[in-house]
Amino acid sequence: MQGLPGVRGLFVTATDTGVGKTVLAAALCAALRERGVRVAAAKPVVTGLDEPEPGVPLDHELLAACTGQRPDEVTATTFGPAVSPHLAAQQAGVTLELEDLVAAARRAGEDAEALVVEGVGGLLVPFSDRATVRDLVAALGLPVVVAARAGLGTINHTLLTVEAARAAGLDVRAVVLTPWPAAPSAMEGSNRATIATRTGLEVHVLRETALEPAALAAAAAELPVDGWLGQGVT
Repeated sequence: MQGLPGVRGLFVTATDTGVGKTVLAAALCAALRERGVRVAAAKPVVTGLDEPEPGVPLDHELLAACTGQRPDEVTATTFGPAVSPHLAAQQAGVTLELEDLVAAARRAGEDAEALVVEGVGGLLVPFSDRATVRDLVAALGLPVVVAARAGLGTINHTLLTVEAARAAGLDVRAVVLTPWPAAPSAMEGSNRATIATRTGLEVHVLRETALEPAALAAAAAELPVDGWLGQGVT
């Protein structure tokens, strides 16, 4: 896939839904913007508009707040039901085409120096009978950072995610455990060390923070996002 000249990028995926992927992606965007980088975010699909969590912004709204975009510039395709994107599309009588999702990411990054693309759930979540999130990452040619839980069960889920990514030839740069507690337990510390040993990856942490740009930027200030960004994306 031909890249956008001068644009560096990153794909944020997760071990599952609801593990902090959007918070991590937003924090990375906020940190880059805080450093003076012209950053854009893209998310292929957002579902669940009919069932918003009280007091919590929708994914594309939070990402937009951290980049200065409009929410519809982050995500052009939204659905009401809180279901997998392929089912939401079926229920709406439409088909999510991989080429359209790639094109939307390209548009989001056209005027940016850096592009952060957030996935939907995990890597094998389907968009249609023909394409998954993993296919989108491969088409974009972006390096990957995996958001994962800190607690029980994260070792298996994270190792499976990294294995699925590497099986498709994706470039996994790091794992980020979130939300990371102020006083991690022996189990959480062991989880971090075990994932690092078994994957050979750096395992970073992101502490729980307020969902607003300044707090997110501060939370991600020590994450090596510049080293994670790949050259020539989408």
